[in-house]
Amino acid sequence: MARPTRVGPEALSGVAGLDDLLEVASLIRGNIERVIEGKPEVVQLSLVVLLAEGHLLIEDVPGVGKTMLAKALARSIDCTVRRIQFTPDLLPSDVTGVSVYDMEAREFEFKPGAVFANIVVGDEINRASPKTQSALLEAMEERQVTVDGTTYVLEAPFMVIATQNPIEMEGTYPLPEAQRDRFTARVSMGYPSVEAEIEMLDTHGGPAALDDLEPVADAVTVRKLIDIVRGVHVSADVKRYVVELANATRSAPELRLGASPRASLQLLRASRALAALEGRDYVLPDDVQTMAAPVLAHRLLPTAEAQVARRSTESVVADLVARLPLPDLRKN
Repeated sequence: MARPTRVGPEALSGVAGLDDLLEVASLIRGNIERVIEGKPEVVQLSLVVLLAEGHLLIEDVPGVGKTMLAKALARSIDCTVRRIQFTPDLLPSDVTGVSVYDMEAREFEFKPGAVFANIVVGDEINRASPKTQSALLEAMEERQVTVDGTTYVLEAPFMVIATQNPIEMEGTYPLPEAQRDRFTARVSMGYPSVEAEIEMLDTHGGPAALDDLEPVADAVTVRKLIDIVRGVHVSADVKRYVVELANATRSAPELRLGASPRASLQLLRASRALAALEGRDYVLPDDVQTMAAPVLAHRLLPTAEAQVARRSTESVVADLVARLPLPDLRKN
């Protein structure tokens, strides 16, 4: 298989626009799909989250490629990458860092933790205690870490890609609500099709395909692409539609916890990124509808009655999207 061409910051030093974004996104997508077969919608969502300055939660049963997806995205970008294997004995200081006393200098020296990287891959995040999981809260929301009263700013881009097993699996802890709310989107890998699984046996039966991946972009390029996404236009009616959709979850009888204002903001950012990846410099209500379930569902808590009726939060969001009238953009 031919190696993809790399796009660096010099390629975007002139006029950076949607054409540049689509070119780089296509290279990253192709790189990931070299190791993740038959999951184009999952790869697309990971790119949306990257360009929306968000964080991605990959949830599914063991062995379906969650960590492979996270590592493939990280290797496609030439930037700092750190991997954290979450275990029950992992400490918050292992994540954020710790101040160590230097006997010779007679002062404390800060030793950065694993969170100090452009892309942080958190493997099986729900196998650590809620206390350790919460060590990521400040970093994910504010892009900074405070240790012993000193604040350290994290370098952009900063993205946490976390994998987790369903909470029914043994040895797992449920993610706190505040932690789930900081993940822009949740995606489930699902089992591959028969054809994709056969191709996987051919591809991964020999040398590890992941080891052959080379970066096709870098941190500077990604920052430029994020700036392009920020410039995607969102009309007042579409913004109102985003807020009305989030508000509908707060009054839904099947839910005891609806979407937060942070969810509205991240739904807007994700819709911008999706529009840009579709080659548009404006957001349509269709973009919001497409991103509604991945962005909102994992933040919602169903009522006991909904759980007994086996109503998933994804189905509740789908019903709300179907019922909520679309804004009329023809008058603008």
